[in-house]
Amino acid sequence: MAVREYKTIKEVVGPLMLVDHVEGVKFDELVRIKQANGETRLGKVLEIDNDKALVQLFESSQGLKIDDAKAVFLGHGIEIELSPDILGRVFDGLGRPIDGGGKIIPEMTMDINGTPLNPVARDYPSEFIQTGVSAIDGLNTLVRGQKLPIFSGSGLPHARLAAQIARQAKVLGSGDKFAVVFAAIGITFEEADYFIKDFRDSGAIERSVMFVNLADDPAIERIATPRMAITAAEYLAFELGMHVLVIITDITNYAEALREVSAARKEVPGRRGYPGYLYTDLATLYERAGRVRGSTGSITQISILTMPEEDKTHPIPDLTGYITEGQIILTRELYMKGVFPPIDVLPSLSRLKDKGIGEGKTREDHADTMNQLFAAYARGKEAKELSTILGESALSDIDKLYAKFADEFENQYISQGFSKDRSIEETLNLGWDLLSILPRAELRRISLKNIEKYYPNKDE
Repeated sequence: MAVREYKTIKEVVGPLMLVDHVEGVKFDELVRIKQANGETRLGKVLEIDNDKALVQLFESSQGLKIDDAKAVFLGHGIEIELSPDILGRVFDGLGRPIDGGGKIIPEMTMDINGTPLNPVARDYPSEFIQTGVSAIDGLNTLVRGQKLPIFSGSGLPHARLAAQIARQAKVLGSGDKFAVVFAAIGITFEEADYFIKDFRDSGAIERSVMFVNLADDPAIERIATPRMAITAAEYLAFELGMHVLVIITDITNYAEALREVSAARKEVPGRRGYPGYLYTDLATLYERAGRVRGSTGSITQISILTMPEEDKTHPIPDLTGYITEGQIILTRELYMKGVFPPIDVLPSLSRLKDKGIGEGKTREDHADTMNQLFAAYARGKEAKELSTILGESALSDIDKLYAKFADEFENQYISQGFSKDRSIEETLNLGWDLLSILPRAELRRISLKNIEKYYPNKDE
């Protein structure tokens, strides 16, 4: 579409600018504002009413003189320039390099809003991704092509867990190339510095693409950042045939920016002031993960969101739970006990875990031990609660063993620190070591064949 230039800027209020007498302008179209002194700013079309266009600027309108400024409508939405050279690079929320490297020489340019994927073209997620974190790999397994968010609370170490997964994640038994696309939305400078330094020090940056949007960047840029990251992932997955893990933190900051822009447009608010289309908007991010028939590449997505007031019924985690295939939940109770990462495995859920485990994928005993560990930990927690109320003397001998199991499970299996990378074999063997606290007769969820092969105390 042809570029159109107008000198009919009528009004600027905060980040909003009204342009009059426009023709053929599209919603979400990119706008460049040129001033007489050569300075340029970017914005995008928020709303169109007959021949008037409401433009939201990506930066402050301070110092903008509307008398001598021109609004240039570029005829397209926000785009990202892509080539294999994006690997190892750090960009801002609008895809501009911030790592001191040169500009990307593009092989192709893609609209960050993506194109809808035909549901019939989707392939079912089925291959195991090893994160190196036992509480995820052993009990809430991540599968290639899945969307698995992490629900956290303010002050919990979700940033360190995100960096650990980005550093350690791999597809087993595959010669296919693996990449991580990391998007940080609305984070502080200290957090950005932590992520960039961690990626560089560990060497993970070589297979990663980073998009960093800081807390003082404009809200409209915050909305573009995850779309930049997912578009880069689509290029790596479906053009270069790579397996891509997309990690987005923090979806709550994204939703807050969406609410801010919605309020600027004077839309009728929905639950808690968020726009009524929050579900649809989140789905446009999450549903871009997956596998496509006939393509070797895939996109797996881990989105981190901090639950306001740690409330799972808040609109952001509530709607996310409907769209994604489960959730990993971090809890303050385990954090206060010094368990890192503080993953609460009982309410956590990976709906596709059964598709990515078993013989030929992980190990034949994985499903059995997973079910037994869940059951034993749940009973152990009940026994501990009972002893708190009635005293330890009220527990039977077997209940005392379960209570001991629950403690050891938290301290050894869940708690592994943020630098330990466990293989799936180490995770499964550790599970058997912990199950050996219980008599063989209690392992009712495991087949006799697997007990004979893997139970450590075979003489019992």
